[in-house]
Amino acid sequence: MYSTAESKVLFDQTQKLLKSNIKVEDLDQLIKVLHFHEWKYAIQNDPVISDFEYDTLYKSLEKIEHENPSLIRPDSPTQRVSSDLKSDFPKVVHLVPMLSLDNSYNAADLQDFERQIRKLTGIEDGPIEYTVEPKFDGGSIALVYENDLLARAATRGNGSEGEEMTANAKAMTSIPLRAAFSELGIQKAELRGESLIRKDVFIKLNEEREKEDKTLFANPRNAATGGLRTKDANQTAERKIETFVFQIGYAVDDQGNDMIPELSTHMNSLDKLTTLGFKIPQQERKLCSNIQEAIKVCEHWQEIREEYPYEIDGMVVKVNSFELQEKCGSTQHHPRWAIAYKFKAKQATSKLERVEYQVGKIGAVTPVAKITPVQLAGVTVSSISLHNEDFIKSKDIRIGDTVLVERAGDVIPYIVKSFPELRNGSEEAVVYPTHCPVCNHELLRPENEAVWRCVNVACEAQVIQRMIHHVSKDAMNIDGFGASYVERFYELGWLKDISDIYNLDYEAISRLEGFGQRSATKLKEAVEKAKNNPIHRLLNSLAIHHLGRKASKVIAEKIAHVMNLKTWTIEDFTSIKDIGPVVAENVKAFFDDEVNVEMLQRMEEYGVNLFQTEEDKPKEVAADAPLAGKTILFTGTLEQLTRKEAQLMAEEAGAKNISAVSSNLDILVVGEKAGSKLKKAEALGTVKIWSEVEFIEIVGRV
Repeated sequence: MYSTAESKVLFDQTQKLLKSNIKVEDLDQLIKVLHFHEWKYAIQNDPVISDFEYDTLYKSLEKIEHENPSLIRPDSPTQRVSSDLKSDFPKVVHLVPMLSLDNSYNAADLQDFERQIRKLTGIEDGPIEYTVEPKFDGGSIALVYENDLLARAATRGNGSEGEEMTANAKAMTSIPLRAAFSELGIQKAELRGESLIRKDVFIKLNEEREKEDKTLFANPRNAATGGLRTKDANQTAERKIETFVFQIGYAVDDQGNDMIPELSTHMNSLDKLTTLGFKIPQQERKLCSNIQEAIKVCEHWQEIREEYPYEIDGMVVKVNSFELQEKCGSTQHHPRWAIAYKFKAKQATSKLERVEYQVGKIGAVTPVAKITPVQLAGVTVSSISLHNEDFIKSKDIRIGDTVLVERAGDVIPYIVKSFPELRNGSEEAVVYPTHCPVCNHELLRPENEAVWRCVNVACEAQVIQRMIHHVSKDAMNIDGFGASYVERFYELGWLKDISDIYNLDYEAISRLEGFGQRSATKLKEAVEKAKNNPIHRLLNSLAIHHLGRKASKVIAEKIAHVMNLKTWTIEDFTSIKDIGPVVAENVKAFFDDEVNVEMLQRMEEYGVNLFQTEEDKPKEVAADAPLAGKTILFTGTLEQLTRKEAQLMAEEAGAKNISAVSSNLDILVVGEKAGSKLKKAEALGTVKIWSEVEFIEIVGRV
């Protein structure tokens, strides 16, 4: 998406923005820079700035848009919505939405928060009480109690609905099965909590798993969140997950009257919950008479975070009074009366011992730094991607250097810089290889690319990586056929190219250590199922450079059989909208190679579908379809349909689903709690705004 030159320009612009006072005139550049870093992080898995730096730019964008709402663009990064909702458990709707928290990073941010509180509450002078408590790094859950009994537990999900996991909650001894809410006049309550594993317990868990030759947990957070979703509640108990309750979000009496005002303050509510038997932070939470006290508490905890027995990534500052909380209200994203004070990214120094090189499915040679193992955010880090040759040169990284290592956002290891002043003369420059570290073929660096590539398609590393990509979820989605199987079968000589995946000897597999008849049968069923995949999946699975899911779909719409592409010219490809010359040349080169054609022929002989399926065909829409030629967008929470069902109905009615409000949008269908998209559509004045009921009536199907 970005050439080397463009990437360098955007990286330079990033550094300038980070060092400057960002103004409204910088909006376009700021959005371009943020899009670039989203792409580097999410698509390339190759971030070039830390989470803190990204958040700094993101908050600048939020500030500009808040002050200038007319400048909010549909493609702004602020218009994204995130969710951790999965499909393994039944979904349940929270009684009150579980909102996210806005972030702060320093005293100035908290002082801005205080000014906002005074503006919202109308309190110009006089003290405002705040509470400060740990921001636990675990999995958020909601607990519902009815008539004093635990009635339901659910993960946070997307904030509005989560995954029901009551059995797992009951396995945690820190969650009372009965709590005397009736003594407080409360008939039904929903509590917010964070489930996590103590640091020392986590170490023992991994020691036991290592003895049993099981995969080690990456960190306490992953172990805890995985324990919430396990289908065996015994595993939840075995992981010794604890749940701290940090808020009462909903409370009514038997007449349905709101009982939260009766509790008066957040601190008082936590005291009451303590008496009911819930695990509540005690000495860790502080009541502060003003924002300056709150700032001191946050800064103190930043210094002692490592001494705390649980992983925390910040502190949470809340207005103590429920009455003032009510006056402050909430946005669609976060409560205005609370803010997270995020600790600085965890950093440590280490020694760069050597650089190794990994070869990807299309020959990209990626340097990987091997450092002296160091603990960061609860994880031992020993390997860090160095991205490419330009990155190494720009950072002046040398073997033997002392380097500053950071886990950006407590997730991705990242070398911030080296320390030239600590060099003793024994350090060596990183010399990028001229030949492939696996097959010894000469490396080439294509024009406008930052990576060196091995162009030998028969390179063993590429062959294995292509097969791993082929069976992956985004490609042929062969359930259970992971990288370890590909590598093992390749070593045994059973896999030489992709076609061999469909001609395995399952009887031989069943005799392998760790398999058995049942495992072999399940694998065979998954492979047989994949043989019937639509051809757009097959095209995407072939690891043709730049041919992704979208391009594979539009090409699949135009062919009756995959082998039709053997006769296609560059002009045939580029005549298709969204297919450019680079993709055209790469696909043509693949089908001009007889080795590839013969591989596809073998796959067809083994039963793999190469014909266009109904799923591949473009949907034909009658000229008189109710939404023919219209563009449509859904926003808010729909009650009768899921978002996917609604979008499918819209397509069948002739509409094209788009992702943002703009002058190109014809129809906006609005559900519950519609946010900024509705406001933008109303401001445009050209967009038809329908309710969900109106949409269903017009398309003529429930």
